Amino acid sequence: MIILAALMALQTQGADPIADVLSADLEFPVAGEIQEIVEPDLSCIGQYIEGAALICRAEPGTIISLGDQSGTADSGGWVILGINRDSDEEMTLTAALPSGELIEQVHPIEQREYNIQRVEGVPPQTVNPPAEALALIREQSRMKAAAYTSRWEEAGFAEGFIAPTEGIISGVYGSQRFYNGEPRRPHYGLDYANNAGTPVYAPAAGIVTLANPDMYYEGGLIFIDHGQGFTSAFLHLGAVQVEAGDIVEQGEQIGEIGSGGRATGAHLDWRIKWRNRYIDPALVLTLDPASLR
Repeated sequence: MIILAALMALQTQGADPIADVLSADLEFPVAGEIQEIVEPDLSCIGQYIEGAALICRAEPGTIISLGDQSGTADSGGWVILGINRDSDEEMTLTAALPSGELIEQVHPIEQREYNIQRVEGVPPQTVNPPAEALALIREQSRMKAAAYTSRWEEAGFAEGFIAPTEGIISGVYGSQRFYNGEPRRPHYGLDYANNAGTPVYAPAAGIVTLANPDMYYEGGLIFIDHGQGFTSAFLHLGAVQVEAGDIVEQGEQIGEIGSGGRATGAHLDWRIKWRNRYIDPALVLTLDPASLR
């Protein structure tokens, strides 16, 4: 009787206890309506190992950094990054989203041991150039440095890479080189030995930033920027079939294997550079960006 009297008293004052309870329930989500917490989207493929490349996808405009180098996600969200031959034991990957959110990941970098390769029979003038060749070498060095500043706005790398030619692998990335018994810089390329005249193809789409049939050290030389400055170099070509400014598609023939410059026989030396880092082409061939689409 006391409870009934209390309810009647509330009703007479205009209160509705049942309606109040139902109204309060509306403040809480029912099953199936709980909002999921969405983490900022960042997906990358590639290995965290010296000489590797990473391809990432994020919101367009996201700035992604790996150590002291960075790239900005293009209109499709694509970014490519690289790890140098001699890297720190760990590197920090950061992504600064346009919203102001920040993703930070610390990755251990697998350290590699590199071979020592001794190459004999190299033309002596390409090991110790004569004084009269130094002006030409300096001028060609400036040409190469200028070509490496390219930042093509398309993302040819987003289709992945194919081998640029056929042949026996006669030299690998990272090897410490001795030419005619004298120590020189490490070898940063992947060498394909084959007959002179063997076709060379673009491993991915890009813009040609340098095409010269007769460089002092490289012989016939082509640079292709595959996007964001991720640049392939093709050395010792016997024929150059493109010009600077050309847009090439993956699989398009760009030249032929030769033996010009500092070479002992016909082969293609394929190198890749991103910013100031030299990348292992063999690792690039393992990337499959399809998983990021």
